[in-house]
Amino acid sequence: MQAQAIIDFWFEQLSPEQWWAKDPAFDRMIETRFGTLLKQAAACELFTWRDSALGRLAEIIVLDQFSRNIHRDQAQSFAQDALALALAQEAVRAGMDAALNPSQKAFLYLPYMHSESALIHEQAVRLFDQPGLEYNLDFEHQHKRIIDRFGRYPHRNAILGRRSTDEELAFLEQPGSSF
Repeated sequence: MQAQAIIDFWFEQLSPEQWWAKDPAFDRMIETRFGTLLKQAAACELFTWRDSALGRLAEIIVLDQFSRNIHRDQAQSFAQDALALALAQEAVRAGMDAALNPSQKAFLYLPYMHSESALIHEQAVRLFDQPGLEYNLDFEHQHKRIIDRFGRYPHRNAILGRRSTDEELAFLEQPGSSF
């Protein structure tokens, strides 16, 4: 599967609602079509994709998004976050994000939003603060507030085998506390 096929699938064949929906049938379709590709990306075998902005973005989508679909509600869904973030950081440092449209930039920057590092969220706010990404900037602020408050995402605690504090448990009872 070529990088352009990932870009076409994600941005042309899917609706934005599908990106964010929790749909077991959609998750299984992603696994069937792209499960092998996720394994290759996790093993850093898609390195040739990194020569272009769209190729880099495709690899990040596989690592950051497809892993969440394929391994939904499992610790493995977050296993590729560090690699996706490193690839995104390299792309930003190289100025590759300038070649992308706002929707594509949002997914290039999403590994920053998924990070549990306050320092990374400071960078994320700056990245998302540009025309066309206002909606994403609002979500980044919501994510950053959680990280600033808890130093992690409490909604991941059970999946990752982490013990929640009483404050985190109270927070998780609030509407909109998890993404």
